[in-house]
Amino acid sequence: MAINLELPRKLNTTVDQAHQAAAQIFRPISRKYDLREHDYPVELDTLASLYDGLSEAGAAGAGADGGRSQKKEKKDLPAGAVVNGGNMQSVLNALETCWGDAGMMLTIPYQGLGNAAIAAVATDEQLVEFGKVWAAMAITEPSFGSDSAAVSTTATRDGDDYLINGEKIFVTAGSRASHIVVWATVDKSLGRAAIKSFVVPRESEGLTVVRLEHKLGIRVSDTAVLRFDNVRVPAGNLLGSPEVDVKKGFGGVMQTFDNTRPLVAAMAVGVTRAALEELRKLLEDAGVEIDYDKPVNNQHAAAAEFIRMEADYEAAYLHSLRAAWMADNKEPNSKEASMSKAKAGRTVTDVTTKTVELAGTLGYSERLLLEKWARDSKILDIFEGTQQIQNLIIARRVLGKSSAELK
Repeated sequence: MAINLELPRKLNTTVDQAHQAAAQIFRPISRKYDLREHDYPVELDTLASLYDGLSEAGAAGAGADGGRSQKKEKKDLPAGAVVNGGNMQSVLNALETCWGDAGMMLTIPYQGLGNAAIAAVATDEQLVEFGKVWAAMAITEPSFGSDSAAVSTTATRDGDDYLINGEKIFVTAGSRASHIVVWATVDKSLGRAAIKSFVVPRESEGLTVVRLEHKLGIRVSDTAVLRFDNVRVPAGNLLGSPEVDVKKGFGGVMQTFDNTRPLVAAMAVGVTRAALEELRKLLEDAGVEIDYDKPVNNQHAAAAEFIRMEADYEAAYLHSLRAAWMADNKEPNSKEASMSKAKAGRTVTDVTTKTVELAGTLGYSERLLLEKWARDSKILDIFEGTQQIQNLIIARRVLGKSSAELK
């Protein structure tokens, strides 16, 4: 079977637009807003307007429907045809913008992780209503981190509405996004099968932004603690089916991660590429030659390290594209989504830390962005499922074990 590793020409516009935004808007103000934690980058307003227009046109991966796979079913396509749709587009957009600044990518409207959640489980009717909003995603609570099945926030039916009560932590863009996708249980006695996701307008009565976290990296992005006190939302804001299927478990809401994990992997790939490009310049300026035709053991130690890290970068890049391609072509990608996240998360932390080391005093100083990228990279290996969780999911898929059989 032949594999074509070239991107289709139709995606060149997405890549070019995102790269220009990263190079001309993000990079020049990256250090400024890293030092001004929680300040909103007013320079992004122009970009936000652009994304608003692209969202209205259904282009450039903007909005939740940008992350939705193509409407056509695989069976409706000619034999051998493939789709490169919203998931691939969103992954490439994330990669290029994070080459500029990962925190700012999380700050521009329509690029929220909640948007990918809406794309994953919303009905077609809900996509019409919520497809163009800016949505954060609220899963983690004070009582748990990686175990998403431990959700204790409740959603209680009250006539035609649900009342949501609980507290969420580490909500990316939680104070800026217009809507929050909240994971809550509709019946604690039924376990994980009763966990559903709800779209909640941030200005809803009873929803409070308790505080913003001070962080190691992605400091320009707001990370909020949110409290829900009898927050009322229409029953139609429950994404997907309201039915609780104890046999199916909570696979519906977990489909969210099949969309968002390749997206976060692509973010990591973008930061990795930025660090490698900067390191290559420094090595060349120092007279260190990187020779791909010579065995690494016969080259400068720094050149050998660069080649090793570049190979990891290529692997992470291809993992991300494969997971997105499978989602667009309606192929189950849970294992591949976790593989992309695990590989890219390991790679970005390794590469950015090693780059700081190889660059010496320059790498540790604020004269370059290398130390910032090293700080930003750590969260990319943590949120949307830690390295350990990804390896556990991969092992379950490879061995054919359930979550109860392999913990």
